[in-house]
Amino acid sequence: MTNPYAPPQAVVRDVFARAVIVPADRGTRLGAAILDGVIFMMMVYAPFFGGALIGTAAGSSPEAGTGAIVGMVIALVGLVVWGWFTIRYVVQNGQSIAKKMVGIKVVRSDGSPVSVGRIFWLRNVLNTAISVIPVYGIIDSLFILAESRQCLHDKIADTIVIKA
Repeated sequence: MTNPYAPPQAVVRDVFARAVIVPADRGTRLGAAILDGVIFMMMVYAPFFGGALIGTAAGSSPEAGTGAIVGMVIALVGLVVWGWFTIRYVVQNGQSIAKKMVGIKVVRSDGSPVSVGRIFWLRNVLNTAISVIPVYGIIDSLFILAESRQCLHDKIADTIVIKA
């Protein structure tokens, strides 16, 4: 005989399906880094130097100053557009423009989303400041060969790059 006033009995278990974290391939990360550099170069440096070349080719004519100014304005617009897309993608999913194109993203080591501040300050600013040490860039890059596939700047920021 069961007690009608007893609490219900049920088997309860927590359901937590942790997403499988698959690190990004080393070649994909390298390709994304190169592609990010090419995108930045095409959006910012190319218009700037194109305007400078137009200005140099025009000599001392009025077109010289106009070409240089147009190149600088286009470069500034390119920088703003590049910054807008980069910040937008980083906020949305921890990706740069090229990382979005190749299908990888940056997350915390535990798989949780990464903050913009962590990416900006620890992965970029601090990494750039440390890179004044002559061999740091080589050492940082060689860390990718470890089993964890984390560069030194990933270890500093407690991040990993995974397949999106």
